[in-house]
Amino acid sequence: FLLQSLEDLDASLRKLNSRLFRPAHDVFPRLFKEWGDQRLSYEYDSEPFGKERDAAIKKLACEAGVEVTVRISHTLYDLDKIIELNGGQSPLTYKRFQTLISRMEPVEVPADAITADAMWKCTTPLSGRPRRQVRRPLPGGSWVSFDTEGLPSAVWPGGETEALTRLERHLERKAWVANFERPRMNANSLLASPTGLSPYLRFGCLSCHLFYFKLTDLYRKVKKNSSPPLSLYGQLLWREFFYTAATNNPCFDKMEGNPICMQIPWDRNAEALAKWAEGQTGFPWIDAIMTQLRQEGWIHHLARHAVACFLTRGDLWISWEEGMKVFEELLLDADWSVNAGSWMWLSCSSFFQQFFHCYCPVGFGRRTDPNGDYIRRYLPYIYEPWNAPECVQKAAKCVVGVHYPKPMVNHAEASRLNIERMKQIYQQLSCYRGLGLLATVPSNTNGSGEASSGMLGFPMEPAVAATTQNSASAPSGYQMVAAAPSQGDWQSAVMTYAPDEAQGGLGGAQQQGYSVPGNSLMYYTQSAQQVLPAVTQGARHHVQSIGKRHSEDAGSGSSSKFQRQCSH
Repeated sequence: FLLQSLEDLDASLRKLNSRLFRPAHDVFPRLFKEWGDQRLSYEYDSEPFGKERDAAIKKLACEAGVEVTVRISHTLYDLDKIIELNGGQSPLTYKRFQTLISRMEPVEVPADAITADAMWKCTTPLSGRPRRQVRRPLPGGSWVSFDTEGLPSAVWPGGETEALTRLERHLERKAWVANFERPRMNANSLLASPTGLSPYLRFGCLSCHLFYFKLTDLYRKVKKNSSPPLSLYGQLLWREFFYTAATNNPCFDKMEGNPICMQIPWDRNAEALAKWAEGQTGFPWIDAIMTQLRQEGWIHHLARHAVACFLTRGDLWISWEEGMKVFEELLLDADWSVNAGSWMWLSCSSFFQQFFHCYCPVGFGRRTDPNGDYIRRYLPYIYEPWNAPECVQKAAKCVVGVHYPKPMVNHAEASRLNIERMKQIYQQLSCYRGLGLLATVPSNTNGSGEASSGMLGFPMEPAVAATTQNSASAPSGYQMVAAAPSQGDWQSAVMTYAPDEAQGGLGGAQQQGYSVPGNSLMYYTQSAQQVLPAVTQGARHHVQSIGKRHSEDAGSGSSSKFQRQCSH
């Protein structure tokens, strides 16, 4: 994809009497001097490592007397202005983010396409230039090459030319643009679409400003000049939200040192991680998704939900950081900010708290793809091959444990254990800071992505009247770590802010936009293999579990009710 994108860019530049170069960092001073450059312009990179790189190059340019111009074009808004409008903090809820951008200046219109007339004064002295001084251009250059022989045709061809073609196809869906109808989910929805744009937005093959204004123009034509709502730009704005959350947080892609991430004692299991990454979990729905990712470089967002939940809080209890690294390697549209933010979200480490909603690696796929059409594109087995009689398995040459791995976990038991682990982590928040995080935990969580409508009532306790980090003593075995939310409108355990609600806080909470009296999140530091025990000190909180948990995989009709009492 990248090679095709660079070749396409080079071809476009050659039509303008230019070409594509990739000078090394230390070549810039020589170029400034020998080429007589007077101006350097580049696109602003909002991600921490990009800002560090660009600052170094800007310093070199300033030392050489070269004028530097920086343009914001990879994002719709100036992220620093969003943060400034929010009191110097990145907004950490999408609702708050929408409120802030509604107060911003309108999105800047995209620049006109470059023409030969605009480029006629821009020349590049190439003749007689030794190769050691300026590296060869990427396309066709001797210093970079890829063996593409024998590879199937790309599902996602790279380049701006392809991106603009896809954009026109995307805009042909006038009914969707006018009515915001969500397409009905089916097996075909899980396949790569010829109107998909996310990889092109990630690599700059498609301008987000151009996409924004094309959508706006079409909406106004269909709706007769009415102003489009923010929901029209959902794909772009979610991307912008994660960029804003990450821009001033160099640890955004890590758990440790990340002020917005819950500190969860994940397991370390290299063997289980490898099976997940290679599509060898023994669950055809999960394995088909990971096979598609490895073959095509893209998977549907619901498929991402399924495999992320399976790896982290659903079944394997492996850190979201490990899954993020696999996606970073294989996923074409894995922006650093969006990829890390999505993994924190799906693992309930930040942004999202509905840990009791757990995707079943059988049932969720069966509902989405009831006939197994999607799975069969990548695997010869569907859903629960281990339930087939041995004679059927032999006839189909699909003997579980021989031709296809056995399920690596018992989903019903693993998800039950992990929901309990997450519940205990959140209980410490609720118990020690009166957050009421568990007020909406259903009494019947079945590990299938659904929960019963029964809600548990926890008394909302007043916040502890201490404002210093050490004001509350943690019980033995617990460690005080980063702050967590205590204010906001908690609906289904998701924190949202009222449109005009300021985000502030005390102590370490100010960095997060949370308002809590000091650092309040606790986690158990003993072995992650052990279910976190209920607190018996301080708040005298205890948990009682009764009954058996419903298992969709086993087809059981029984259900469980966790009776919880909280006395203070």
